[in-house]
Amino acid sequence: MEPVRWGILSTARIGRTKVVPGMMKSPLCAITAVASRNAASAEAMAGELGIPKAYDSYEALLADPDVEAIYNPLPNHLHVPLTLKAAAAGKHVLCEKPIAMTAQEAGQLEDASSQVLIAEAFMVRHHPQWQQARDLIRQGGVGEVRAIQVLFSYFNADPSNIRNKADIGGGGLLDIGCYAVVAGRYFFEAEPTRAVVLTDFDPAMAIDRTTSALMDFGAGRQLIFTVSTQMVPYQRLQILGTRGRIEIEIPFNAPPDQPTRILVDDGSVHGGRSARTIEFEALDQYQLQGEAFARAVRGAEPLGYGIQDALMNMRILDALRRSAEAASWQRI
Repeated sequence: MEPVRWGILSTARIGRTKVVPGMMKSPLCAITAVASRNAASAEAMAGELGIPKAYDSYEALLADPDVEAIYNPLPNHLHVPLTLKAAAAGKHVLCEKPIAMTAQEAGQLEDASSQVLIAEAFMVRHHPQWQQARDLIRQGGVGEVRAIQVLFSYFNADPSNIRNKADIGGGGLLDIGCYAVVAGRYFFEAEPTRAVVLTDFDPAMAIDRTTSALMDFGAGRQLIFTVSTQMVPYQRLQILGTRGRIEIEIPFNAPPDQPTRILVDDGSVHGGRSARTIEFEALDQYQLQGEAFARAVRGAEPLGYGIQDALMNMRILDALRRSAEAASWQRI
């Protein structure tokens, strides 16, 4: 397959240190250009990673006829505007999560998605540890799944960091709560009907720094999660069924250079001592994500998760924010 030629919008840290290096490992992805509003930043990233072209504006990169697909890791408030510009230029877009600030804003992408491919960059769905866990559920390995529990936290109290700027989409719910929502949808293979949350806001920065939620997926299925931007770094995902439990130790930031594992436990011995381990070789989930999108661009396989999936995720996040404001259950 001819590699897809990518352009990178911005020199954001996640792109520079994780996503782009992962994609560069793949023979299916050719990173040909990077753009920044700061020419020096674009040139520095191009030099650091060996990217052939550096542009001093996003528009200049979008005008490059050699670029077929765009990776958009800009701040949240720029996801939709620049994705629309890229689509208008005929470029396919892999956009960082969350794809928009609200579901209404994300809806602007529907028409564009009929002309080019647009997807939200949830790399976790491409990792074999998630796929194997879901296969075990489908095979009845833990009985009927009744509850999914997610913990995801880090500590960042820097007021200059974009994650702590409320007006451009900062806060824990949009940054990492979206992963918990995706986990529930992925493993239940269903959509939630209602949700309620408890949120603690930073008094100075006005961002949600800790959010806990309970989501009803119907038929007795519940997703429970806590995410925080001001707690000790930690992450874990538990899937509890009527006859067993699956634990994903590093569900979101799976290291690209170390093996990962999931635990499958029938609960026969307390303390997890009856759990068996399934180990996965070291691999890069950002590489796998880039390859899946590239195959879709080439028509080798359909896009696994498109704009409708991203819109549903935003509708759920909107309901969670409404619940925080109203202090009550909200329908989705």
